[in-house]
Amino acid sequence: MEFKFTDENFEAEVLKSNQLVLVDFYADWCGPCKMLAPTIEEVAKEYKDSVKVGKLNVDESPKTAEKYRVMTIPTLLFIKNGQVLDTVVGVIPKAQITERLEKLK
Repeated sequence: MEFKFTDENFEAEVLKSNQLVLVDFYADWCGPCKMLAPTIEEVAKEYKDSVKVGKLNVDESPKTAEKYRVMTIPTLLFIKNGQVLDTVVGVIPKAQITERLEKLK
């Protein structure tokens, strides 16, 4: 299961994590986000031992979304040691997500 990131826990759970983190910026009303959700769940299960995978609701945590200039959702950020290593905007296939994870972890 994926983590739930918020404005309150983002620094501790994401920026200070010692492993690669995949953050899915989404909203409950967003159609493309709903399309991507099962893929994110699968990736979270497959990579549970090596990558922290989680979601951040932009309506509930607008400060973090604003800080990372998330203008379109879904947006995926790949973060390691507090640095954004890669960004994907929109829905992409699972294979493209896992390919990025393998390169970055």
